[in-house]
Amino acid sequence: MNDMQTIQNKMEQAIRLLESRFLEREELIRLLLLGLMSNENVLLIGPPGTAKSQLARAISQLFGTSEWFDYLLTRFTTPDEMFGPVSLQQLKQDLYVRQTAGYLPSSSFAFLDEIFKANSAILNALLSILNERIFFNGREKENVPLVFLMAASNELPEENDQLTALYDRFLIRYEVGFLKHMSSYEQMFQLPVEPLPALLSLKDVHTVRQAVEQVKIPESMIYLLYRLKTEMEAHEFTISDRRWRKIGQVWKTSAALNGRSEVNVWDTVYTPHMLWDVPEDLAVLQELFQKEFQEALKQESERELPLRTYDQTAKHWLGMEDELHAFQFKKEVGGGMSKEAQEQMRDKLESCRIELEETARTLRGKLVQWQQREKDLPGYIRNQNYLLTQTDRFAVKYTHLRIQGERILQTVQGLYRTLFDREIPGVQYDYTL
Repeated sequence: MNDMQTIQNKMEQAIRLLESRFLEREELIRLLLLGLMSNENVLLIGPPGTAKSQLARAISQLFGTSEWFDYLLTRFTTPDEMFGPVSLQQLKQDLYVRQTAGYLPSSSFAFLDEIFKANSAILNALLSILNERIFFNGREKENVPLVFLMAASNELPEENDQLTALYDRFLIRYEVGFLKHMSSYEQMFQLPVEPLPALLSLKDVHTVRQAVEQVKIPESMIYLLYRLKTEMEAHEFTISDRRWRKIGQVWKTSAALNGRSEVNVWDTVYTPHMLWDVPEDLAVLQELFQKEFQEALKQESERELPLRTYDQTAKHWLGMEDELHAFQFKKEVGGGMSKEAQEQMRDKLESCRIELEETARTLRGKLVQWQQREKDLPGYIRNQNYLLTQTDRFAVKYTHLRIQGERILQTVQGLYRTLFDREIPGVQYDYTL
């Protein structure tokens, strides 16, 4: 078993453990782990009492680390509380150096609650930690061992340049609400309370991030990204090139986690949570993304079900239907033509017959294979990306592609019947499925 397969097994086990403790958080749990492996910060927006800090602690427990920093910020929080006290010994030597051990600059995992309450004395240091993983300690630049930082806020920042810069450091944003389902309330009083086992390690994170460096984004996925950007701008949504680049890195991380060296359409599913500035925009952005996702899925599926090619063939001969039909069944049309022209029409009719028969047989075979896949589409999709939830909702997209293929097959069969007054041999297909 290779390293990535081992990490996948541990990730899946970690997901199951987290889901048993945090109800109705399936998508969020996967996003947090994806953000962690991508070296991206995650911001949760939601009211108190939605288990945001507990979830952050649980993820750190999965790594068995004691290098954990957790703090609730207020307007009165001082830099000493976040970054450590100033060393009196160093101060005697006219050096302003903080003792960072046990504070944010020495932590591997961190959770900052009410992060937008941070004052200006804290903000600048936070910006470099979040973006470059660097802490300016006196005259020295210290590398911060931060693997993952998760922050939370009950509300979004007000119009303030410094807070806007801080907000932009969080690529992944997620709105967390209270539990909605009766079944969750039934389980809520029987949740496991024992500490989580240390399933994952910092070495696993390093292995994944190394693998990401070898992953490529194919032109088709870059085109998806560009189409999405263009569509967003048409609806007056704009994000920076830096964020687009980071989104691409998250896609690459998803591909690496699934043992692939190239990004595919299934690595893009969580993209809407990296696009919005206010939660109210998520629904619109989801709709814009789904439109581009469906088109990209269609293009990727062309390898196995080349609908575009079949459709072009059908349309090509449909455009000549009247001419061919007239020649085939109306003798006076052929009678008024030269022998050379008649021969050309016969050749064209024969080419039409051969192409329609070949297209119909090939397409029928592809559709039958597609039907077999549909018997376990959720399993097939999960094999593409094990971090996906509710795979059955994506299965509908594959069914939509099959229906498009069936329409093309019906068109080809109908045209053949019109031109040759018979059915295409060996192309029986059950349209009732």
